[in-house]
Amino acid sequence: MQTRHSGTTFEPAYLGPHRNGELSKRADELWQLMENCTLCPRECKANRLAGKQGDCRASSQLEIASYHPHFGEERPLVGRGGSGTIFLSHCSLRCVFCINWDISHCGHGNLATVEEMADMMLDLQDCGCANINVVTPTHYAAHTLKALDIAAGKGLRLPLVYNSFGWERLEILRQLDGVVDIYLPDLKYADSEMAATYSSGAWNYPEIAQAALVEMHRQVGVARPAADGLIYRGLMIRHLVMPNQASGTRKVIEWIAQNLPKETYLNLMSQYVPDYKAGSYPQIARKVSRGEYAEAVQWAKDAGLTNVDVQGYHF
Repeated sequence: MQTRHSGTTFEPAYLGPHRNGELSKRADELWQLMENCTLCPRECKANRLAGKQGDCRASSQLEIASYHPHFGEERPLVGRGGSGTIFLSHCSLRCVFCINWDISHCGHGNLATVEEMADMMLDLQDCGCANINVVTPTHYAAHTLKALDIAAGKGLRLPLVYNSFGWERLEILRQLDGVVDIYLPDLKYADSEMAATYSSGAWNYPEIAQAALVEMHRQVGVARPAADGLIYRGLMIRHLVMPNQASGTRKVIEWIAQNLPKETYLNLMSQYVPDYKAGSYPQIARKVSRGEYAEAVQWAKDAGLTNVDVQGYHF
C-alpha cells in the first residue's frame, strides 16, 4: 500500500521487511544484544535484559518522555501537520550542554510497552503528521523496530526518521538498512578532545560519527524535497555551532564537503545556549556570537556546499 501526500506517492522502506518477516527478525537480533549490551559505541556490556542499566542509564524497559506533532524541526520534515516526534528517555552520549538534560541525563519519562509505542506512531499518523520521528533511539533500537513492525501491520505508512546524535556503530546501522527512510544525525565534533570533554569521555566520537554518516548516506542517499516540499528519504545532517570553535565547525564542514556529495543537506544551527552544566566550562559558557555564526556560514559557502539551512534562510 502506498500513501499519497499532496500529490506525492510514497511507500516507506520498512514495509518490505515487515511483509517478509525480516523486520521482526532484525528487531529480535537487536533485542538479544541487550543481554550483553553493545547497541552504542560505549559497548558497556550491561545485561539490560536482566534489569541492569547500561551506560545510557536505561534497562530493557522502554521509557518515553513524550510524543506529539513537533513544529520546530527542519521545514522539510514539518509540513502542515508537524513531525510526529517520540522523545525517548535516556542517552548514552550525555553532553554537558544538553538542553533536554531532564530527559537525557535524568531519564524523565513514563514506562511504556512496544505495543504502546506502536499506538503512539499510529496516533501521530492520525493527527496528520508528516513522519514518525524517533528522537535519541540508539539505546532503544530494538524497541523501535518492534513497535514499527506492529504499527506497520496496523496501517502505518509514514516515513521513519531516525533522529540521533550521530555516534552509531556500523553493525547496528546495518540492521537498519532498508528500514529507515530519513537519517537525521548530528555531527557534533571534529576534535576528539572536545568530544571527550563535553560528551562524557566520547573520545572516538569524530571517527565513529564520520563512518556512521557515510553508511547512512549509502543507505538513503541525498535528501531532496518532493513536489510537496517534504523530504521522504535521505540523509539530513545537523551541526551545532558552538562558541570559541568548541565543536570544530570548520573541520566538520570540510569533512562533509570532502566525503559526501556537495548537495548533502546540512542544518547549520545557531541556537546554542550554555544549558545544564555548560556554565562550568569557560570555553562554552556563553552563546554563539553573530560573528562566529556568520563565519561558519561563510565556511559552508567556501566549501561548496549547496544545500544548507542557516538561521533565517536557505542556500
